[in-house]
Formats: sequence, structure tokens, C-alpha cells
Amino acid sequence: MFTCFDVANFFIYLANETGSFVSNLKLQKLVYYAQAWYLALYDDSLFPEDFQAWVHGPVIPALYAKYKSYQWRPISEEVEKPVFNQNVEEFLNEVAEAYFSSDAYELERMTHIEDPWLQARGCLPMDAACNTTISKKSMKEYYRSRVQE
Repeated sequence: MFTCFDVANFFIYLANETGSFVSNLKLQKLVYYAQAWYLALYDDSLFPEDFQAWVHGPVIPALYAKYKSYQWRPISEEVEKPVFNQNVEEFLNEVAEAYFSSDAYELERMTHIEDPWLQARGCLPMDAACNTTISKKSMKEYYRSRVQE
């Protein structure tokens, strides 16, 4: 199994290679969608870390902390391309193809209308702080239902 940092490094590497803009906010959402779709398609976690239902969407606190100093600016860190097996690399390329062209705020808006984030937040106002874990079960069930669409 990989870590969220391995998956994040894949997207940072891809951004560096393509000259794309990846902020901490966008990175969180790309890693989230990678985990969500992996759970839905393969009935397994891509990595063990959990997301929390923060104001701006799903966030892994340790991943956020690592890139917090970039604030809204692009993450300019040079990273080596992580080594994944062929199936995982193809999967991550598909996630990138689907979501990489969206900006951070579009990805945030998308997560805000999807059940896993909404359920974890419950009745909290949109701007209320929240550190409730978004369950992998809710992610798997929600995105699996979208696969069938």
C-alpha cells in the first residue's frame, strides 16, 4: 500500500512536468478523488490516511501541514516520480485526466455537493470548522453508485 504522500507526489510531479498549477487546496482534492475512485473501483484503499470534512472540502491534515507554507500559491517543490505498479499508475493518470484541468475552487465546489463530505459535516454551516473524518465506507458507496451511472 502507498501513502497519501506518494499519491500527492505523483500529482506534484505531473504538475511540474506539464507546467500546471497545483496549490495545496487542489492537491487535497486530487488525492481525495484518487482515493474515492480507487475505493469504488477496487474495493480497497489506495492509502491508509483519512480525510476530514474541512470548510474547503476533504483534507488530510498531515498532507495539508506539509504544504501549508505555499498557501494559495503553486507547490513548486521538486519531487521524484513515485514508483507505482502499472495498474495504479494508469489509474492515477485517469484521475489526472478527469480532474487535473479543473481549478482548486471548482474541485472544492464539486466535493461540497457530494454525499461523503456532506454526511461527515452533518448540519454544520458551510463555514463552520469541522475535523470529522469522512469514512472510507461512505466514499466507496457514493462513488461506486456513480460508476454505475
